[in-house]
Amino acid sequence: MKKLYRVGRTLVLAVICVGLLICGGFTWQGWQLYQEALAERPLEEVVAEARLAEHYTRLEQLPEFYLDAVVAVEDRRFYEHDGVDPISICRAVYADLKAGAFVEGGSTITQQLAKNLYFTQEKKLERKIAEVFVAWDLEQLCDKDEILELYVNDIYFGAGYYCIYDAAEGYFNKTPQELSEAECALLAGLPNAPSVYNPKKNPELAAQRQQQVLRCMVNCKMLTPEEASNMVILAQLLDSAAY
Repeated sequence: MKKLYRVGRTLVLAVICVGLLICGGFTWQGWQLYQEALAERPLEEVVAEARLAEHYTRLEQLPEFYLDAVVAVEDRRFYEHDGVDPISICRAVYADLKAGAFVEGGSTITQQLAKNLYFTQEKKLERKIAEVFVAWDLEQLCDKDEILELYVNDIYFGAGYYCIYDAAEGYFNKTPQELSEAECALLAGLPNAPSVYNPKKNPELAAQRQQQVLRCMVNCKMLTPEEASNMVILAQLLDSAAY
């Protein structure tokens, strides 16, 4: 019995050691990828270039409701973490393990911005680690509002729209300032899966995602359930010709 226990303990320790070596290897590869990315294009230069993009929209030009909706659905602890949210990562890992597939991401808004500025959408562990290092640098270079501003100006909304200004104009023929609250909720939900929730192609799925955004806002105490329900009714009355 004691021999069996020793063998079992040895196997467990061996698995732990192998796991640590593998994690260490991916971390080293991620660090190298991060170093190479910043050596090619320094972060300060990349951020400055992003702000020069056509139709770049300042935070004060965006509806507060839209910004609240983005934070609620993408990264509810955005103003509390330092670029990486361990709570979200643990929740995502649990969901992925339970489903046996990548069904939920734990990336913060800062990490998503880091990915958009430097990396591809490829789901590789070393890329995710490099993304973390860039996210920490972004949090040192910019304050939270600046990061949020950069984010909404550098995400894909589907239908060839790569910033909030173009999405507002393309889907609703409006400037961002003119968006209704229902429209803000719809646009806040698009970047999660632009081709799936594209209201031009899948209006029903887009409406479902919009309601999910509103539920997130209720959970974050940004809306009451009654306000969210009224907004869903308003969304159903939107002129389909706008799409």
